[in-house]
Amino acid sequence: MGARKSFVRLSMEFVSRVGRTGACVNAFLKRPHSTPHVPFRIALYNRHVPPAATENPALAALNQRIVTCNLCPRLRDHSIAVAEKKRRAFASWVYWGKPVPSFGDPRARVLFVGLAPGAHGSNRTGRPFTGDGSGDFLYPLLHRAGFASQPTSTHRGDGMQLRDAQITSVVRCAPPGNKPLPDEIARCAPFLDEEIAALPELRAIVCLGRIAFDGVVAHLLRTDQIERRGPLVFGHGAEYSIPGNRWLLASYHPSLQNTNTGKLTAAMMLRVFRRARTLAGLPAI
Repeated sequence: MGARKSFVRLSMEFVSRVGRTGACVNAFLKRPHSTPHVPFRIALYNRHVPPAATENPALAALNQRIVTCNLCPRLRDHSIAVAEKKRRAFASWVYWGKPVPSFGDPRARVLFVGLAPGAHGSNRTGRPFTGDGSGDFLYPLLHRAGFASQPTSTHRGDGMQLRDAQITSVVRCAPPGNKPLPDEIARCAPFLDEEIAALPELRAIVCLGRIAFDGVVAHLLRTDQIERRGPLVFGHGAEYSIPGNRWLLASYHPSLQNTNTGKLTAAMMLRVFRRARTLAGLPAI
């Protein structure tokens, strides 16, 4: 009889504690941890889960090293400071705040190369061209050109997938004023060399902006694929045959400065993307 009473008492205490714990958990989940469009679980996903490239071990290993890179103290300090201070509109976000690895199809035939992560875009979301005005312009066009599974890219874990395409940048950390220093570009350069080498099916490289274009040309020189720059001059819509049965294409960067002023229109960029499909041997969309 005494044993039965003890069992009942312990059971009641357990139920009481579970009830209190459940109430605490429910209260916690009701707190405004994230923006209305990004649940708390996704904010945690953004912070702790590095992107995978399971079908390309070399690319996956490279991305892991990129995320832990500390070669540029100025850039790391800036990225961390932005992640801690945040922008009011994203106050409830858990910022990525680390070097941003590439994103896309590990068997990509087209590589899109940008400048660097945006302070409150990729530095917040952990994915290239995701979470700012440049990405809002870029991804719908990638979708129309047949490279992206959906027209919107808001956060990692939103279901976005790229087909036959990879997106990267010449600098992997958000720079102050969106202006990396020459030595910072140089320290990031080996990552671009490894990434291009890890994409054996690559047939076209689309450079988004002059700095990205210069970065890819520097890669060709650095890896002894060309002896001199020669006729490789940046200009929107420019295209050049390069070694390895590949093509180099150029586009203005989809910055708000370019898109809001009409220097770059959706039609202009879409033509470059569709041309890249053709040169990469992909079917027209």
